[in-house]
Amino acid sequence: MGLTQHRRGIDNVRMLCNLLLMRGNIGRDGAGICPVRGHSNVQGQRTVGISEKPELVPLDRLAEQYGFEPPREKGLDTIGTVEGVLDGSVRAFIGMGGNFARAAPDTYRLEEAWKRLRLTVNVATKLNRGHLLCGEVSLLLPCLGRLERDVQATGDQKVSMEDSTTCIHASLGTHEPASPDLLSEPAIVGGMAKAILGDASRAPWDDWVGDYSLVRDAIEATYPVDFAEFNDRLHTPGGFPRKIAARERRWETDSGRAEFMVPDTLCATGFDDAQGRYRMVTVRSNDQFNTTVYGYRDRFRGIDGTRRVLMMSHEDIEQAELEDGDLVDVLTDAAVEEGGEATERAVGGLRVVARNLPRGCIVGYYPELNPLLPVGHHAIEARVPAGKSIPVRVRPAAGDGSAPVPAGPSPV
Repeated sequence: MGLTQHRRGIDNVRMLCNLLLMRGNIGRDGAGICPVRGHSNVQGQRTVGISEKPELVPLDRLAEQYGFEPPREKGLDTIGTVEGVLDGSVRAFIGMGGNFARAAPDTYRLEEAWKRLRLTVNVATKLNRGHLLCGEVSLLLPCLGRLERDVQATGDQKVSMEDSTTCIHASLGTHEPASPDLLSEPAIVGGMAKAILGDASRAPWDDWVGDYSLVRDAIEATYPVDFAEFNDRLHTPGGFPRKIAARERRWETDSGRAEFMVPDTLCATGFDDAQGRYRMVTVRSNDQFNTTVYGYRDRFRGIDGTRRVLMMSHEDIEQAELEDGDLVDVLTDAAVEEGGEATERAVGGLRVVARNLPRGCIVGYYPELNPLLPVGHHAIEARVPAGKSIPVRVRPAAGDGSAPVPAGPSPV
């Protein structure tokens, strides 16, 4: 994410690929690119066609298999979903896990608009703050976690997952479920599908829910190359890899060769430096997974007891006529027009913490500082929220400030 979450994030990745191509790394064992995408199946869902981009999905094959006409128009990514909630064109949201409203940009505006949704549905293993944000009709559907036994009509079920090296593994829950009333995610999705589609669907929802190996057979039928003998290979030690052309030094380009990408700028932020403008990076602590914060001791940065901090270089603190420990407000340094009005984005009451950082670069925690990230500030082409380079200003806090003083030694 440090590479991708910039306006020019895709150029960051291209430049890294250029370097590895020049070194001859691509296609050599142990020397290629290994992007860390996130949790255990971020890659896997895209591999089996869960995508807002119709060109990435074998729509004709799915239409033939299941006797329906798949939508061919482009769907909504994170940015499009937030924009749709804000302008009212999105009327319902169904989330399979996660904490979308807190993880997404423009948090304050999004949370206010969220209440106007007609329907919100959250399928979840644990409660989170996003579940307190309800549409006019709101459903919270607890489900089995991946560590819990998933017993269906044919017995204990296994699921599959794909790791960052494109290797596919089996996963089998062994813990007793927290409640006998918990349904699995496939059971919930299958139940929704049957309730909505009825006899209009040729998909064997009950069979799939009762035996997940049939789901894998169906995936193999749709993707016969990547998932040949899917069930037979599921327990391969270390997982079995999908076929990646670059791994075999096959270049799927018009020229048939590896091609270098030339950026038109060497700055990834997408905005110019200016007097009083900082480049803000949002980060997670060592005891945090996505938006879930397990504690308030960040060993990475020597901060204990609070997350309401703003890390600045000693030089920037001095130049701003501040002191270590002062309370400040942070404001987005871009007046974004929405509905004819300039919207100000601000987070207040952050305590300044001196750390060894590059001049002009300041650091705060995610998701607390997501309100400072305009929905329109995202990676060009990739549309990833640019949370690693947000243009901001800093001013002395307007309020009295009750945030606790961070304690602990500096790690640098």
